[in-house]
Amino acid sequence: MTETPYQHAPDRPWIFRTYAGHSTAAESNALYRRNLAKGQTGLSIAFDLPTQTAYDADHVLSRGEVGKVGVPIGHLGDMRTLFDEIPVAEMNTSMTINAPAAWLLSLYVALAEEQGADRKALRGTTQNDIIKEYLSRGTYVFPPKPSMRLIADMVSWCYVETPKWNPLNVCSYHLQEAGATPEQELAYALATACAVLDATKESGQVPDEDFATVFGRISFFVNAGVKFVTELCKMRSFVDLWEEIGRDRYGVTDEKALRFRYGVQVNSLGLTEQQPENNVYRILIEALAVTLSKRARCRALQLPAWNEAMGLPRPFDQQWSLRMQQILAYETDLLEYEDLFDGSHVVEAKTNELSQKALAELAKIDEMGGAVEAVPYMKEQLVESQRQRVAGIENGDHMVVGVNAYKETEDSPLSAGEKSIQKVDPLLEADTVAKLKQWRSDRDAKAVDTALENLRSAAVEGRNMMEPSIAAAKAGVTTGEWGGVLREVFDQYRGPTGVSLVLSADPETKEAEIKAEVERVSEMLGRTITYVLGKPGLDGHSNGAEQIATKARKVGMNVRYDGIRFTPEEIVKQAVEEKAHVVGLSILSGSHVDLVRDVAAKMRDAGIGHIPLVVGGIIPPEDELVLKQVGVSRVYTPKDYKLNEIMSDVVSLVEKSASELV
Repeated sequence: MTETPYQHAPDRPWIFRTYAGHSTAAESNALYRRNLAKGQTGLSIAFDLPTQTAYDADHVLSRGEVGKVGVPIGHLGDMRTLFDEIPVAEMNTSMTINAPAAWLLSLYVALAEEQGADRKALRGTTQNDIIKEYLSRGTYVFPPKPSMRLIADMVSWCYVETPKWNPLNVCSYHLQEAGATPEQELAYALATACAVLDATKESGQVPDEDFATVFGRISFFVNAGVKFVTELCKMRSFVDLWEEIGRDRYGVTDEKALRFRYGVQVNSLGLTEQQPENNVYRILIEALAVTLSKRARCRALQLPAWNEAMGLPRPFDQQWSLRMQQILAYETDLLEYEDLFDGSHVVEAKTNELSQKALAELAKIDEMGGAVEAVPYMKEQLVESQRQRVAGIENGDHMVVGVNAYKETEDSPLSAGEKSIQKVDPLLEADTVAKLKQWRSDRDAKAVDTALENLRSAAVEGRNMMEPSIAAAKAGVTTGEWGGVLREVFDQYRGPTGVSLVLSADPETKEAEIKAEVERVSEMLGRTITYVLGKPGLDGHSNGAEQIATKARKVGMNVRYDGIRFTPEEIVKQAVEEKAHVVGLSILSGSHVDLVRDVAAKMRDAGIGHIPLVVGGIIPPEDELVLKQVGVSRVYTPKDYKLNEIMSDVVSLVEKSASELV
């Protein structure tokens, strides 16, 4: 009789999360409590861009960004509101926060102690992966070395003070969003984990006998794309390689510490603005890739909503994604069986192939001195991989249903009636700023000054910065003040763009045609078409801007793209310096109306209001009309994926603008 693989006691399901937060701490708290009541078993907090980059809501760079892509947390009072009626000691909380991770954890610990909780009971994760911020997401603040020191301080402090907390969530999610191939995602994430472990060991804060404990608290946050078999094998490869690194590189032998522990948000890059209802199927297939293989099953899962390619999802949209997880875990028999893929020669071969390619890339990074030193190399590789992905969609080699194939469609009833996205009330920014100023006036200024001086001393003297940060949180220090002190000590940083000129010996026909047009119009102008590309505000999603800059250079334009995080004044100054023929803005944070209006006004003030202004981003149709009313010549959204067509359009705009001036 053949033994059945059936398990009489089903496995416990993973943690169900939705990535959420917007507008204000009060509105986000209400959303969290609704989601928890619907069966969500953990929180995943989205912070707004000022919080992610350690600025207060009234900083010049925060204009238009407050509450747009997450919740603004300026001080301990905001944290109290965010967790009102939610006991933190009973919650498993994930915080997507990186450069100021030490600060947000300090606020969380301060709140827990206010609630009477033991800090040792706290469970959850801070993302805290600064390498991927330099490579893909862009919410870095400090240079690499002091950033790694902050992370090492957290890792060293957490294993003693908050032993159930994961101080580092190595985030390969954004690497895939930036174009990483599966082997690049594996290699770059593992290299980052090694860099943090090496920095922690070198800091001397962890005795050798405790290092296995530290290794065991490192977790990962990965991306699962729609290539189901490849993604499943990638996760099995992660499991194998992490154990190999633990044993061979760090001498870890404890089986529990060697487990690869990871959470997931499945791919948002592949969600389409065209026929967005198809995204539901994509999300489900991607969820299967990280749940079907028991040996490589995720510990926590958060699924995007079907309409995230268009903007902020509504509560219903988040509920729909949550229900998908619950059906998978509770209605199917998935959790009742052993691993379905053990013994599969197909899965084994693909897993081994990915592992070998990842190990070869890891060896290359090690030769460069590790992940920190290899940041420019990795950034260039990601930009090139993304270029190839975009080109594949544009030429049809990479089929995307509803985008470059099967484009015929019926009107979707999902978008009828109530608008299909949720928009943040722009008046809330002023309210947040007013409350921040009130907080500053009500606190004990002397206690704040003392706390900030103690933080500064710890940073200068090389002491662990966690306890001074917690003391600062309790004293009423704001996010911007914490960041300001460390900016003064460590300085700021602008990461590499990864944009380089890649010349093809045999350019495709369409690209060659555009290049000829660039040469013709440039000759008419008397110099090469100059394209100044800027990212105003705090949005760090630079993938689109990098692809536009790379393509524009490839077709022969003179391009200035200096990276992320510039004020409207700085971008206009660049346009004046370069004598730009066209100015392009890339904004994906929802702050496009405020920032574009600002740039357009400053272009007029500088006497260059006649230059075509083009804008790209996740921009709802009603906002396109607003942007065109303030002087924008073209608006490009994710549906405009053909870069050659965008380049041709830009050349035509430049020629038309020049002709009108004659």
